[in-house]
Amino acid sequence: MTLKESWLLPEGIDELMPEEAAQLERMHRLLVDRMQSWGYQLVVPPLVEYLDSLLTGTAKTLDLQTFKLIDQLSGRLLGIRADMTPQVARIAAHRLRDNSDVLRLCYIGSVLHTLPAGQASSRNPIQLGAEIYGHAGPESDMESIQLMVELLKISGVAGSISLDIGHVGIYRGLADFAQLDDEQEQALFSAMQRKALPEIESLLSSYAINEPARKMLVALSELNGDVKVLDKAKQILKDAPESVLQALETLNMLAEMSQQRLSGIQLNFDLAELRGYHYHTGVVFAAYQSSSAQAIALGGRYDDIGQDFGHAQPATGFSLDLKKLVTSFPKPREKRQLISATWSSDQSQLDLVESLREQGNIVVFALPGSTINTEKTLIQQDGRWQVVDTGNNTRG
Repeated sequence: MTLKESWLLPEGIDELMPEEAAQLERMHRLLVDRMQSWGYQLVVPPLVEYLDSLLTGTAKTLDLQTFKLIDQLSGRLLGIRADMTPQVARIAAHRLRDNSDVLRLCYIGSVLHTLPAGQASSRNPIQLGAEIYGHAGPESDMESIQLMVELLKISGVAGSISLDIGHVGIYRGLADFAQLDDEQEQALFSAMQRKALPEIESLLSSYAINEPARKMLVALSELNGDVKVLDKAKQILKDAPESVLQALETLNMLAEMSQQRLSGIQLNFDLAELRGYHYHTGVVFAAYQSSSAQAIALGGRYDDIGQDFGHAQPATGFSLDLKKLVTSFPKPREKRQLISATWSSDQSQLDLVESLREQGNIVVFALPGSTINTEKTLIQQDGRWQVVDTGNNTRG
């Protein structure tokens, strides 16, 4: 790398300048405080772990996204976390294990991806999230969705928020009912993700499956819309296995609870929503802002993750990229008085500076030989230090 290029960052790696960094820190404090007010306990997992622990169970899907390195102390392979959720599940299963109660944990920290998750996505997002362990009902899914929406509103997301809600158990149950093998299920899964109806019909026609299963799988790709689509699905999937009917009932319960708890939020139910299919086990959800097609927060149920840590328990939660929220939806910066002060050893001046800072003001010393343009300055008049206007309009 030449001297002219030494300041460049790797592709997909970004940094925040003072304005954005200050907003990130304010949001960090505000959102963590709000999660704690809901009863979530803050945990701080390590940046690196042994790879076999980091990629345990369903977290194996993160293998390609995880940077690897050799631990010089043990010689074992380490991984730099690409997602904090498996780490928090490990903590819940071992360090905070409690079989008798529901456990709520929240977290925030940097993660690193080998490849960007999407177009123009950062490879070093700051992940914030909340998880509920020990409860299997739709009520905990509803709490996760409600808290996620509340945090997005606090973050200053402009415009209306819409939610996509699905349940991976519907497709999984129908695939089992059709007795698809792994290769067939994966091919159909790919077509479902793209809502490619002609390809879905072609694949199902080539499979030797029963006719009821074929009809329901064909219909699945078009079962999306507002709450009315759940009534339509109830008719189309009436002959589906019990696991599918239970998944559909869970979505109906969420729709009923949303009327009270998510007033004003646009809901879209997509029964072919398979995001995180190999990771999630039940309800999945995503939040969108009206002007963007990219999700700004994601979540869902992942009841199997604790099993490989020796303590299987139901789990649900969500996460978002706080850095993306800060850069995409900047909030007006809080105006703080910026005051300059001449360099002095006068104790009365130093005492006043300390008092002004404790009151929330920004006081900057002009070092010898330098000047600072500020709206106010600290000068000595009539034997005492006073803050006076300078005529400048600089604001902190």
